[in-house]
Amino acid sequence: MVYRFLLLSDEADDFACEISIDSEATFLDFHKAILQSVGYADDQMTSFFLCSEGWEKSQEITLVEMDTSSDYDNLTMEQSVLRDYIEDRGQRLLYVFDPMNDRMFFIELKEILTSKSLDKPQCSYKAGTAPVQILGDDMMATSLKTISEDLGENFYGDEGFNEDEFSDEEFSDLDDIPDPNSY
Repeated sequence: MVYRFLLLSDEADDFACEISIDSEATFLDFHKAILQSVGYADDQMTSFFLCSEGWEKSQEITLVEMDTSSDYDNLTMEQSVLRDYIEDRGQRLLYVFDPMNDRMFFIELKEILTSKSLDKPQCSYKAGTAPVQILGDDMMATSLKTISEDLGENFYGDEGFNEDEFSDEEFSDLDDIPDPNSY
């Protein structure tokens, strides 16, 4: 049986990628197929999440075993076969490729080909450019600058602050605090 998945990104509107993979393949095989199809390096901690129809995360499948206190079993990509977790057309997954910045691909099972099999995964369609794999410091700075510009002067909560509202008398009690170095 062959699964045909569609990958999308909320960062790159023109990006779409279809990957066909055998149902007997592992999530590690799927992970490698995704990295190869979008040109990412295999040097990051990544995870798949099984999701509800509304994209709420449920079961996590990690690249390496993690010691977590979770309500779910600790599943690894290498030990998890797709057919054991993927059941229905329309099933959704998240593939977190940049966990430090919570960046991911949204994945949906578009088709199940029951009378077919594949020796190795295939990227059957690709459009647009995938987002960069890891946000660099310059990209983070640009993002923070954009956020502060969007918030304007109220970014630090200074709206309504009037320096004249505070008098020296209100802070005179602070003179009575003993110096910690005097002990």
